[in-house]
This record gives sequence, structure tokens and C-alpha cells, in this order.
Amino acid sequence: MPLGYLGCLLLGIACMLLLDRRFRLFFWRDPAAAGLVTAAGTAFLLLWDAAGIASGIFLRGASGFATGIVLAEELPLEEPVFLVFLVLCSMVLYTGAERILDRRRRGRARRRGRA
Repeated sequence: MPLGYLGCLLLGIACMLLLDRRFRLFFWRDPAAAGLVTAAGTAFLLLWDAAGIASGIFLRGASGFATGIVLAEELPLEEPVFLVFLVLCSMVLYTGAERILDRRRRGRARRRGRA
């Protein structure tokens, strides 16, 4: 199953985007800003990976679930896809938590206003 990991990552990205669309948290709230944040976050994490690879900390490892396609030394195709998923997941969680906390604050303020 050489596409197993990549397929799971793409499915995870699709699920995050569906959740995002349902609640308009990130890409569906401001696509330009979301694209910029996703690109910048992924680029930063790729640089982090490059530093880890250069210092010998990050190694690819063999797996029957990976495609086997390597973009650079010790950098499999799945890594940038995983990093996009990581940034997307983080931002959906952040913006979702921000919305929940904001609603709680507004609810408390309303209750205080009535008392």
C-alpha cells in the first residue's frame, strides 16, 4: 500500500477543510490570509526540517505505506503534505477555540449586564 500515508494525509486535509467550511474558521473566513499563513507556516516548518536533516536528527526511515518518492535527501513527498495538514489543523483548532472563548465571554458579559 504505497499510497497509504499520503492518502491518509490528503483525507485529513479534506476533513479539516470540510470542518473549516462548515464553521467558516480559516480559509472560508479569509482565503487570502489563510493562504499566506499556510504558505508561511509550511515554509518555516520545511526550513526546520532542513535544519534537522542537515544536523542528522531527522531521518526518513523505510515504510511500506509511503510512496518512496524523495524530494530531497531524507525529505519524502509526504513531509510537505503533512506540514500543510499540521498548519491547517492548528489554524482550524486555534480559530475554533477563539470563537468558542469569544462566545463564552459575550455570554458572561450579557449575564453580568442583566444582574
